[in-house]
Amino acid sequence: MYNFAMETHSETIRWLLQGDAAVRWQVLRDLCNEPAHVYENERAQVASEGWGAQLLSRQDADGHWGGGIYSPKWKSTTYTLLLLRQLGLPPENPQALRGCEKFFFRGLEKDGGINFWKSFQHSETCINGMLLALLSYFRFPDERIHSVAAFLLCEQMPDGGWNCERIKGATHASFHTTLSVLEGLDEYGARYPENLSAVIEARAKAHEFLLQHRLYKSHRTGEPANYQMTLMHFPPRWRYDFLRGLDYFQSVKARKDERVSDAVSLLIQKQDHNGHWPLNAPWPGLVYFHMEETGQPSRWNTLRALRVLKWWHS
Repeated sequence: MYNFAMETHSETIRWLLQGDAAVRWQVLRDLCNEPAHVYENERAQVASEGWGAQLLSRQDADGHWGGGIYSPKWKSTTYTLLLLRQLGLPPENPQALRGCEKFFFRGLEKDGGINFWKSFQHSETCINGMLLALLSYFRFPDERIHSVAAFLLCEQMPDGGWNCERIKGATHASFHTTLSVLEGLDEYGARYPENLSAVIEARAKAHEFLLQHRLYKSHRTGEPANYQMTLMHFPPRWRYDFLRGLDYFQSVKARKDERVSDAVSLLIQKQDHNGHWPLNAPWPGLVYFHMEETGQPSRWNTLRALRVLKWWHS
């Protein structure tokens, strides 16, 4: 049995604290249990140094990134803000709020969601999950956020998950869409606790969907639903993998369930002899810069892995 004790990872934590401010503040919060004033002081540095500052410096004069809202991937406004959220850029950052303004350039679709394309007459569920996470996390002041949340809640499928292909006839939920929506609803519930009850009910059903699949397996065969889901990508973009799923479960302090154990075992198997976890190849697309090197020890994956194991063994 894997014996997890934070003191046994002291060298690894020192290595993590030598990284970017985006990693350091999360290590202080999630692994070192430092008080809020300590890690928030470190978090504030995300806007002024390292990766966060580099991304903020790439914002166009009109408030976009990459010249577009959703493309080019991965330089667009949506994906840059997703990464800034993952870095932990403090909410209400003025540049982030300028970017969030762009999401409503066409108002709301008839279904209550956000639709970026004239050729579609419906809102895309996965994208709306990501947008809800961004609008809620950065505390964008617009009442239309509630319409986006209501649209997503109405799109939940009978099996408990979500699938952006539902409108085309899909009857089984998607790992990718389900986690994007869960992350959006989690941020929305934190921002608007008065609406938390509806979020909790939907979240419970979606958790059961992922648990029935042991977080990354086919419900039909018991094998990985997709080989890529057994890898560890960062940033995940819109894609799901087992570590992203595990990190979500620990972030919401989910009740521990035996059906998570396969994913935890897979995570432990991927740890190297130095106590680190590597970075797998990034998803193809344009980027402003690479934060880490493929195949090498990854501070992002090591941070995420250790906080998952801390939650699982607590």
